[in-house]
This record gives sequence, structure tokens and C-alpha cells, in this order.
Amino acid sequence: MLAQRVVTAIALLALLLPALFANDARYFNLLTLLLISAAGWEWARLNGMAADRLSWGTGGLLALLCALSLAQLPALGEGGLWLAAGAAWLAGGAWALRRGPAGWGRVPKPLRWLLGLALLWLAWTALVLARAIGVNFLLSVMCIVWAADIAAYFSGRAFGRHKLAPAISPGKSWEGVAGGVLGVAVLALVWSALESHWSLGSASVFRLLQQRHGLLGLGLGLVLLTALSVIGDLFESLVKRAAGAKDSSRLLPGHGGVLDRVDALLPVLPAALGLVFI
Repeated sequence: MLAQRVVTAIALLALLLPALFANDARYFNLLTLLLISAAGWEWARLNGMAADRLSWGTGGLLALLCALSLAQLPALGEGGLWLAAGAAWLAGGAWALRRGPAGWGRVPKPLRWLLGLALLWLAWTALVLARAIGVNFLLSVMCIVWAADIAAYFSGRAFGRHKLAPAISPGKSWEGVAGGVLGVAVLALVWSALESHWSLGSASVFRLLQQRHGLLGLGLGLVLLTALSVIGDLFESLVKRAAGAKDSSRLLPGHGGVLDRVDALLPVLPAALGLVFI
């Protein structure tokens, strides 16, 4: 299993890194469009649309919607769409987590399908817009999710006593969440120190938050983004539990599916844009 995970991770990095740093953003857009389409396929299967024509059709429709939105990126960056998306994740995520897997299963399938399309479209559009701002900005947002996850894992194992959502993800604890917040704070300090000495091509999310909202706004913003990463992770776990699935698919050997890899990014990317575009 470990060897499988390593080989898959290397293959993904070999595809993603050249596309991410390429001067022509179309390579990155196309590659991530394929990945988000696969996530749409997984979402349809997890929410009761196991028929091939329905699940594949969902992936194709999502790809079409994302491609059509490329021309609207400048307008999307100027409005309150991203703040609304972040607020919806906070309110809707809390509602879904409170109802649990059983409650999610009672939501009508067409509504779940439509919600998945909207969430995945928002995340991909935010991803492309973040890449347009700069690679440094995009990587800093993604590293918030990774740092929160890694720090939460180790602090939860060492100090976890109070379960966060035992019916959804028994391994997660409030102590782990606190460790995740601390890990993100350390990341922000290190990244900001690097930015003060070297030019990284574009401003990071840390610099932009501090410039727009000051140190207090930066701190509150990082706590919010860390919380949203936890909500995204728990929400996908809830959907899988409602479907009786361990992974969203087996597309990525050793890692599960695309949704398993990007779940925490789904709310964080739109919310990060909302915070820096205020």
C-alpha cells in the first residue's frame, strides 16, 4: 500500500508541477479540468447515480460548465461570489454535520447532485483564479490545508481526548483542530519570513490578508480557513458514510479518489479569494 501511494504521488506531481509552473496557464487549467470532472463522476456515484450514463454525464457537464466560466473569471473576481461561497460552506457545512450521514441520505438526490455541481464548479473556478493571481498565492492557500491536516494528525494522536465528530470521523478531535490552527500559524510565520527576503513572483495569501486587514485580520482569517478545511474534510467523510463507501473511488491507487485528495480545498479556495477580495 505504501509503495502504491508513493508511486501515485510521484506520478501526480510529475503531471501537476510542470503544468503549475508553465508560463501558459492553459496546461494547468486543462489538467485540473480533467481532475474536477473525475470528482464530478465520483460525486454522482456517491449520491445514488451509479448508472454509467448518469455519473459520466455529470463529469462531462461539470467540465462544460467550468470551461464556459473561463471567460467570466475577471468579473467573478470582482464580486461577492467568493464571500457568499465561504459563508454558505460555514452555514451549510454546520447544518449537514449536525444532521449526520442519515440526515444527508434523506436529502433528495437531485438536490444533492445539484449541490455537488455547484461546489465543484466553485472550487475549480477559484483554483484557476488563484493561479491567475500567482503561483505563490495558490501554493500558500493549498499549504494552509496541508499544514492544518498534518499538524492536526500529530497533535490529535498525541493529545486527542475530546472527539470532534465521532459519528462521521472518529479519529478527529478538538485537540487536533487546535494543533492544526497552530501549524497554520507557524506556516504563515515561515512563509512571511521567506517573502521578506526573496521575491516569490506574487504575493502569498498571508501577505495579502495582512495588507488588507492587518495582523488581527490575518490571524482571524487563518483560523477561519483552517476551520473550513476541517469542515470540507468532514463533509466528504459524511457523504461517503451515507453511501457506505470507504473512498470516493479507486482512481488514485493508494489514495482513493480525487475527492479524497481535494475535499478540504473545496471550501478553502473560494473563502481565501473572498477574504483577499474584500
